[in-house]
Amino acid sequence: MASTPHFTTLDGAVLGLYFAATLAVGFAFWRRSRSVEGYTAANRSLPGWLTGLSILGTYVSSISFLALPGRAFIGNWSHFVFSLSIPLATWVAVQWFLPFYRREGHISAYVHLEERFGPWARTYASACYLATQIARMGAVMYLMALPLNVLLGWDIRWIILATGVTVTLYTFVGGIVAVIWTDAVQTIVLIAGALACAVIMVAVLPEGPAQFLEIAAAHDKFSLGSFGPNLTSPTFWVILFYGIVINLQNFGIDQSYVQRYLASKSDAEARKSLWLGGLLYLPLSAVFFLIGTALFAYYTAHADQLPEAYRDPARADSVFPYFIVTVLPSGVKGLLIAAIFAAAMSTVSSSLNSSATIIVTDYYRRYLNRQATEEQSMRMLVLVTVVCGILGTVIGLAMTKAKSALDVWWLLAGIFGGGTLGVFLLGFVSRRVPSRAALTGVTLGVLVILWMTLSPRMTSLPAVLQSPFHGFLIIVFGTATILLTGLAVTVCVQPRRNS
Repeated sequence: MASTPHFTTLDGAVLGLYFAATLAVGFAFWRRSRSVEGYTAANRSLPGWLTGLSILGTYVSSISFLALPGRAFIGNWSHFVFSLSIPLATWVAVQWFLPFYRREGHISAYVHLEERFGPWARTYASACYLATQIARMGAVMYLMALPLNVLLGWDIRWIILATGVTVTLYTFVGGIVAVIWTDAVQTIVLIAGALACAVIMVAVLPEGPAQFLEIAAAHDKFSLGSFGPNLTSPTFWVILFYGIVINLQNFGIDQSYVQRYLASKSDAEARKSLWLGGLLYLPLSAVFFLIGTALFAYYTAHADQLPEAYRDPARADSVFPYFIVTVLPSGVKGLLIAAIFAAAMSTVSSSLNSSATIIVTDYYRRYLNRQATEEQSMRMLVLVTVVCGILGTVIGLAMTKAKSALDVWWLLAGIFGGGTLGVFLLGFVSRRVPSRAALTGVTLGVLVILWMTLSPRMTSLPAVLQSPFHGFLIIVFGTATILLTGLAVTVCVQPRRNS
């Protein structure tokens, strides 16, 4: 790789070595992924520490690596409240969700819904999951392209296109085994890169850590947001409720995580993996917010070093990449860019593999070819992986017009999540809930989601009919509506049955 004024030969060597190592790991597991079971569940043979690092790598994407510092740079630590909900969600998943999936053994997380409520429930949940993953892949690829855009000046659209093709190719070569092993390697790289950057950013301030704390405190950068009862803005409580629902959905019903539970070789190893992956994200996300605050302190102390274009809040996600390529020393710069690629590649490859698994198990084998052979299923897995990669790349190209990738992603996650957690909770909370009660709950929940999503954008609609609630509450209210409506209908129907 040719060097640029900001990107030296040493940086290129570090980045090249990283890519060579991850691709080598991927191709090393080619033969272990030539069956459907191997491609989707790693033959259920992996240790907990490995799948735990993979869970963390799946959770930490370039959304975390770039968007969290960008959010802290222009704001405060209010979005860190999201991370505070993770220990609770992890405990719930270890106690109830994980043992259930290990006991049932289905590779799809949504087979249970068909057994409980009928085919419609399985199709609804899996469709919402697929839409969420496509949106997530787009956000991740967009944020992965930012540092190269700043570094080399290339058109960000071509970078997104090239990375989309590369990650898609890498994913279908090695299957879930390669995805998990490279997730582990990439997680170590991104942790090392984040910690190194946080230390350097504070150290390069003229007066060191004392100046960092002074500037941050003077601008209230460590604030966790308003504790008031306001539901129209991202207050502490709005983000906390959003985090609880999203993280219960992640650790409880997300196909990407369920496949890792099943890939573990025993129940004990699966529990270890979930605790490891879940709890490590809390301090790691704090490092990302620390980086964003340090960015603010650095460019407050060196105001002349940040171009005017990067002071626009719409470009907050680009400030960290700019700092990486203009301030960090050689070698560390290459490590940080490798870490950003690591975060993105682990997330996209995981989403591609799990999306392909769902499409083949929940649609192809369920509706199109019930008698599909092993060879036919494998061909379909590869084909669907490519199609999902194309769709994710298209969304990534659309993200180039977004003001804040983090806010856009959180909003899309809430919308596409569709309150699927509510359907799962209906099945777990009570065995008496009939299919029509669940369907009624989902119907009303989807209507609530559509109202909260569309009404604020319909300027011709009277103000009294527009949703006054913040967008982060879409999935919260959607989930609550499905759960409470399903239980209420059950209570009303049950006496008739008894009589």
